[in-house]
Amino acid sequence: MEIIPAIDLVNGHCVRLSAGDFARQTTYDSDPVAVARRFADAGLRRLHLVDLDGARAGQPVNLAVLEAIARQTTLDIDAGGGIQTQAALTRVLNAGAAHVTAGSLAVREPATVHAWLSQYGADTVFLGADFKGEHIMVNAWAEQSLLTLAGFIASYLAAGGTTFICTDVSKDGLLQGPSLATYKTLVQQFPSARFIASGGVTTVADLEALAEAGMYGAIIGKALYEGTIALPDLRPFL
Repeated sequence: MEIIPAIDLVNGHCVRLSAGDFARQTTYDSDPVAVARRFADAGLRRLHLVDLDGARAGQPVNLAVLEAIARQTTLDIDAGGGIQTQAALTRVLNAGAAHVTAGSLAVREPATVHAWLSQYGADTVFLGADFKGEHIMVNAWAEQSLLTLAGFIASYLAAGGTTFICTDVSKDGLLQGPSLATYKTLVQQFPSARFIASGGVTTVADLEALAEAGMYGAIIGKALYEGTIALPDLRPFL
């Protein structure tokens, strides 16, 4: 299972939100590039980079941070937040991201994301399945869509998608454990998909359980910043 640390950006700083609420924001580091270097120095290979300013603005805002991380580390970066147009996608890839995550746009404009999958391939275009209960959440997690989580995944598998970052909005940033039962169901229901768990990962035991459930990857955010998982704890997974 891939271990993927997360950096969420607001005003160029490394932050975490609680359950996606911008009013419940904690700033952990003013230098996200240094944070990324620490991840790379610890042997981690991947990075989940979320432009929260971009998610609210509807276009990438923190491209300079992405460029600096790509230039100063060898991390394989998947970037999300504000990628609403072909021009934005191109800017993010040119800035150094290896993958982009389509979230709200994948719900609102499926034809656009289908075209991106055809043009760039499923290894470049990931699908952001942000969910609460059984439904997909959109617009920086502020609105519930009519799409169910299972329906979203089924439709994008049919369109050629393979990799789904599944974030339980109700758990993200709360250090209460991941939605293991949901992930087990998804792995059984869609065995050909690559699922990356996001939200709630708190302990090494959580990671072990996700690996046993058959997850392709696990994103770790607040646990690393609060110290409930230390970077040396991740060595057995690398």
